[in-house]
Amino acid sequence: MSKPRIRVLIVDDSAVVRQTLCEVLSSDPEIEVIGTAGDPFVAAERIGEQAPDVITLDIEMPRMDGLTFLKTIMSQHPIPVVICSSLAEEGAQSTLRALEYGAVEIIAKPRLGTKQFLEDAQVVLCQAVKAAAAAKVRILRPSHIVEPKLTADAILSPGTHAMAETTEKVVVIGASTGGTEALKTLLETLPPDAPGIVIVQHMPEMFTRAFANRLDGLCSITVKEAEANDTVLRGRALIAPGNHHTLLKRSGARYYVDIKDGPLVCRHRPSVDVLFRSAARYAGQNAVGVILTGMGDDGARGMLEMKQAGAYTIAQDESTCVVFGMPKEAIKLCGVDKVLPLQSVSGAILVHAR
Repeated sequence: MSKPRIRVLIVDDSAVVRQTLCEVLSSDPEIEVIGTAGDPFVAAERIGEQAPDVITLDIEMPRMDGLTFLKTIMSQHPIPVVICSSLAEEGAQSTLRALEYGAVEIIAKPRLGTKQFLEDAQVVLCQAVKAAAAAKVRILRPSHIVEPKLTADAILSPGTHAMAETTEKVVVIGASTGGTEALKTLLETLPPDAPGIVIVQHMPEMFTRAFANRLDGLCSITVKEAEANDTVLRGRALIAPGNHHTLLKRSGARYYVDIKDGPLVCRHRPSVDVLFRSAARYAGQNAVGVILTGMGDDGARGMLEMKQAGAYTIAQDESTCVVFGMPKEAIKLCGVDKVLPLQSVSGAILVHAR
């Protein structure tokens, strides 16, 4: 018996966007678009007629904005929601707020472009919907929101194995679906002198900077979007910029990051595998690798390489994951030293980074 297709409702005030999303998602045999809506009121009628498995939702719409509609859905009858947003930096804060309200993914609205762009967009859009369908969603509870302070072989170049002359520790973290809230929980508990961290969170470009700025306002450590040649320092976390692979490199005793373009790796750019494999090569036993909630297998092979190079590796457990995909695949490959609930990960990092 064939697996039921994922039923999707598309909510966007642009008819062109609705048509494009419908065509892209319908091209995947595992996905069925059961309807579209130009605003939340029409969407509510559609949901009453046939409940979808996943909703794609725009933020800025007439009559009722997407955030208000999302809060209503998640506080009454939670349905996995994928935020489909334009690549506008000024709208990034609202989009990040949607993740706090219970949305499970952010995707960029498809736009006309090169054949390669449209092919990549199709992969990302369909993957996001599948991840959302597998996600554990919970009823939204009132919470206090703290505003931020103002303020891969195709990618990896040939190189030598990790050097062992330095004892400075470095932490690399990979996350996808559900990862924004998981990273917030993890980083908020780290002290100001925590070891240097490099993070890949699957997220479109323009949103990673706003995400980093938001975390910077909440955490004792400094958090910023990574730029080429940024040094990995104690008390600082660098987040890979959306749509760019981020690698850990080393020059003498200094760890730094390299930002690269290139093809999708494990259906993603940035890819966790690219970061983890670079950590295996350039940090080896001086690295701690952490793989958090997410759909798919990105990071699994890279984490195995890290463990084989002498790094200590940690996976988030199933009970605290929104989607137990990436950690599960890393565990299956025997690339994980310890499986821990999210609230215990920061303590394990500090113990093994000493």
